[in-house]
Amino acid sequence: MKKSQNMRQVGYSMILVSASLVAVLVVGLLIGEDVLFADNMSRDSTAHFNECKANDFKTDGCEIYWDRINNKISGIYVDLENQD
Repeated sequence: MKKSQNMRQVGYSMILVSASLVAVLVVGLLIGEDVLFADNMSRDSTAHFNECKANDFKTDGCEIYWDRINNKISGIYVDLENQD
């Protein structure tokens, strides 16, 4: 009777699954008590965008939005040529 090589592959798969679970645990421990970590990041980003929108995207740090505005999809039209 032939020996099956599946046992070795199953063993490696179990090691891989346990390593991925440990990685998830480490990420959970790094985030710690801040269970709304991603939500806070999203809110900060939205607040920054709204602040830039209020200033017509002309203040420092708002350059990252210039390629996404002034088109029909965004519905935001700003004259970026004449910056005061």
